[in-house]
Amino acid sequence: MYLGAEAWPDLGSYFDDESLAIVPLGSTEQHGPHLPEATDHLIAEAFAREAAERTGFLCTPTVNIGVSSHHRQFHGTMWVSPPAFREYVESLTRNLTYHGVDRVVYVNAHGGNIPHLREVGRRLREDHDAYAIEWMWNESIPDLVDELFEQSGPHGGPKETAMIQHLAPELVHDDRLADARDGGIPSVADAGTVRHGARTFYDAADNTENGVLGDQTDSTAAKGERMFEAATEQLVALCEWLSRQEFDDLLPREHV
Repeated sequence: MYLGAEAWPDLGSYFDDESLAIVPLGSTEQHGPHLPEATDHLIAEAFAREAAERTGFLCTPTVNIGVSSHHRQFHGTMWVSPPAFREYVESLTRNLTYHGVDRVVYVNAHGGNIPHLREVGRRLREDHDAYAIEWMWNESIPDLVDELFEQSGPHGGPKETAMIQHLAPELVHDDRLADARDGGIPSVADAGTVRHGARTFYDAADNTENGVLGDQTDSTAAKGERMFEAATEQLVALCEWLSRQEFDDLLPREHV
């Protein structure tokens, strides 16, 4: 069920019977010369909507802009500050608790959002208001990603390219895949910006001239479809598991 498509009287029965919501989050940022800036939020929304369709759980509208200032040197990248992002997501989640939701799955497709979503989830749990956890699609299927790609990215690489080739092929510049590969770097290790155990980079531009990593020519829509199906199964299983839990069992333990 997609919240934005429903009239308010028709949502009452959901909140009477269910207490779980799926919240997709991504970013609007550069993904190299071949992928749209919407890459992350398109992926997050696709997973969230599909899981909601399969399970009947409620899916909210997508948070399209995240913590992305590390891509700011590239045209069009949008971002909010980490405190603003955390405050917004926490407020949005507390809005859901007003309607009776007490557990939330953040379907996230942008690495820069991860620590901030974890912090919001911790705050909500410590306040006993909600149990909110972050889910990242590629982290749910690491073995399949390793099987499909020799070097998956991480950013704008064949993993994300294949996913958009499957979900929105009209937005992929297939004629630029070789340029994306040749103008980027295979991995962060190849950038030489980890020195004596320290990460000396802060921005994507410190590592790669065109903003991306990996071999984009190793991507296909068929690989994207395999990953989408496998990760959706994991997300569905997570939502169903979380729905079955007693809320008190999800709260912090007492002091030992």
